[in-house]
Amino acid sequence: MPRNRVTLAVALALALLATPLLSACGGSSAAADAKVVTVYSADGLKGENGDGWYDQVFKDFEKRTGIKVKYVEGGSGEMVQRAAREKSNPQADVLVTLPPFIQQADGKGLLQKYTPEGAGQVGGASKAADGTWTAVVNNYFGFVYNKKELKQAPRTWDELLDGTYRNRLQYSTPGVAGDGTAVLVKAIHDFGGKEQALAYLKKLQANNVGPSASTGKLAPKVDKGELLVANGDVQMNYAQSKDMPNLGIWFPAGKDGRATTFALPYAAGLVTKAPHGGNGRKLLDFMLSRQAQQQVSSVGGGFSARQDVKATDADAAALAKLMDGVDVFEPDWNDIDTNLTAYVEDWKSATGS
Repeated sequence: MPRNRVTLAVALALALLATPLLSACGGSSAAADAKVVTVYSADGLKGENGDGWYDQVFKDFEKRTGIKVKYVEGGSGEMVQRAAREKSNPQADVLVTLPPFIQQADGKGLLQKYTPEGAGQVGGASKAADGTWTAVVNNYFGFVYNKKELKQAPRTWDELLDGTYRNRLQYSTPGVAGDGTAVLVKAIHDFGGKEQALAYLKKLQANNVGPSASTGKLAPKVDKGELLVANGDVQMNYAQSKDMPNLGIWFPAGKDGRATTFALPYAAGLVTKAPHGGNGRKLLDFMLSRQAQQQVSSVGGGFSARQDVKATDADAAALAKLMDGVDVFEPDWNDIDTNLTAYVEDWKSATGS
């Protein structure tokens, strides 16, 4: 064989050998990070000291599967906005947010259809009809107050207009934080309409410290006495109260004098074109497994999303007692999803925010 042909054959052989090596060394990030799953989530399920439900579930999941969880946290709206910016090049595999932002994510095409194992035991109102998301932890909207400085929790919305709360009351920003948006949802329900709710929130602005992108940052301020009252949700605040002894949970009364709230579940979905979709499916399955759901109350301070998992631990009993006598209404999430931008803009105009 002529010398130039030998040289060409050797070059071709080396090229063929080099191709898989390049791929294995990072030519494909998905291949390089095959044992990774990335979660974008609203705050509340990860503990301040590594003792939250996410901390336990992610640890158990990694131990069982060898898949490491990369976690990114923020307000519900913030997480959806980030996923939307990355739509052409998704970075997250699983998205977890509160309503109405999970519906918003679905409407933006950010979620793909996937029914996790165990989803059949999740109530119809807690999952999408088209199979794009399902609740993984049930939860309810609420407020917190400082038990040390206030002899008892405020009973009504109107009490919050008192000068006692001037610059010592704060709620997270509607349209940015899930719990902040919930303030608007509950006010519309309790006052009997949007205009009545906005008129009240305009008055409340005199006592409001100002905007906050994260609800989770408000409870520590209430516990320290910097604030007397803030918004939150039962799961997050109950979990925080174990390390914050001055934190109490309460629900403002509606027009009829009865305390009201509504379900505000942490809902999870598989991101469209997720870079590690297989791992995302496995994590969603694990979140809804009996093992993880049994730990929702004792570890996370929340309520199991599965109807066939009945927790009997002391925390589950305390949570049930907390909800006793509170009227639970169901918002029109389709209306809220459709009109959310307008509602938020009207809130900004009313409050000057």
